[in-house]
Amino acid sequence: MITFSVQSTRREELIDITDRVSRAVETSEVTEGFCLVYTPHTTAAVTINENADPSVARDIITGLAGLGIEKIPFTHAEGNSPAHIKSSLVGCSETLIISGGRIVLGTWQGVYLCEFDGPRTRKVHIQIK
Repeated sequence: MITFSVQSTRREELIDITDRVSRAVETSEVTEGFCLVYTPHTTAAVTINENADPSVARDIITGLAGLGIEKIPFTHAEGNSPAHIKSSLVGCSETLIISGGRIVLGTWQGVYLCEFDGPRTRKVHIQIK
């Protein structure tokens, strides 16, 4: 397993980790298989989406905010229940196909760590098989 840290700088943001995931796969001995990207946090997530236009990442954050989750009267004492819900909606992992020693992504796709309760230092684990 490969682990790296990601530092978020805002309360909510999507951080492109595609290059770090690609390097992990390219330096492994696996040429055909799978790469699991996982974050062990209950207020963060991992997703695959467009990375050509940075406005898409901002729009995802805006769209999730538009759900109105923040307006619900939660009982969780930390006050970050919206972040927990967003993490559950997006999910804590993605599985990528490895072919020819590289991750298979569409032309415009990238891998993102989604921060919903920052700024924080987050861990990302990668398992390659």
